[in-house]
Amino acid sequence: MKVIKIDKKEWTSGIEQVKNAYRVFGPIKEENKEFSAFKELGKGVTPDLSATDTRLSPKGIIFPQSEAMFEFTTDSTSDDCNLMNVPEKDYSPRAIVGIRPYDAAAFTLVKKNFDTPEYRDNYWVDAYDACTFIGLAVSSPSILDFSTSTKSGPFDETGLDVLLCDLDDHFLAKVISEKGETFLKAAGFTNIADEKDVQKIDILKKEAEDKIQSRVFFDKIQSYSILDIYEANFWEDISFACINCGTCTYVCPTCWCFDIQDEMQGKTGQRFKNWDSCMFPLFTLHTTGHNPRGTKLQRVRQRFMHKLKYFLDKYNDGIMCVGCGRCIRFCPVNIDIRRVCDTMNSFEPAK
Repeated sequence: MKVIKIDKKEWTSGIEQVKNAYRVFGPIKEENKEFSAFKELGKGVTPDLSATDTRLSPKGIIFPQSEAMFEFTTDSTSDDCNLMNVPEKDYSPRAIVGIRPYDAAAFTLVKKNFDTPEYRDNYWVDAYDACTFIGLAVSSPSILDFSTSTKSGPFDETGLDVLLCDLDDHFLAKVISEKGETFLKAAGFTNIADEKDVQKIDILKKEAEDKIQSRVFFDKIQSYSILDIYEANFWEDISFACINCGTCTYVCPTCWCFDIQDEMQGKTGQRFKNWDSCMFPLFTLHTTGHNPRGTKLQRVRQRFMHKLKYFLDKYNDGIMCVGCGRCIRFCPVNIDIRRVCDTMNSFEPAK
């Protein structure tokens, strides 16, 4: 295990230097806004690593809210008439600096859906492969953080290339992959930490994990049949307060629903992939007018069944959640995925 010690006096110059080799993204505190947001860092801009959680995870760097998939023309005089052409994409190396460990872990869950032997979403996979993930360990987890229950945690290394630990006047950078080592060298960070510093990482990790008091359990959910939970009598109570605003799906780092739309101007057009949400009635509306999830209860049930049952059954590798707590914090009617998970897990099917 290699650990690099980075003096904070050298941090800004190192980030500027690395921009010669990478497009660098990081959290920035926006004026008159409570939360930071992940943005591409221009010249002279460094990531705000003192910030608390961002409202949105950095999933939009890889999975943009709106992305052009194809360009086309209906001009019969053009050689490209009625052909779908992929617009030029920039997949040059990117570095996401300051990503929280659970947000990096979220990408590995989404990858199970977008990069399979049967199906490969080139847009998502190519963008993901272009990224180097420089994580920032969470020394003081939020009261809503339950990441240790979801195979993640405040110091989790899943999906990361480097894990930064903040020690006041310096960072300790744990090198996890070759991509991470290449990034650190490009930034000029090469000072090897001594053994005493290295030991601090394990101490800080245990302290951070001990601070997490929130837990979820899903050990029984997988043993129940889909229909048992699907037809349970608690869904009306769970969905009662929901207003189908979709906030939970947009702030969630593992939600991947999208819609495809064509936009035309004259004889030229583009096909776009846009974020969508299972919370919206339009998402499942058929052209016939039939909607298989036409009620609020059906949509709320779909969201939680997908995250806590379908995903668990399909991959046998935990739930589709990393425990960041964003959906709890930003839900305007206080629906709590932890309580839903507990309700599902403690449910006793009729015999």
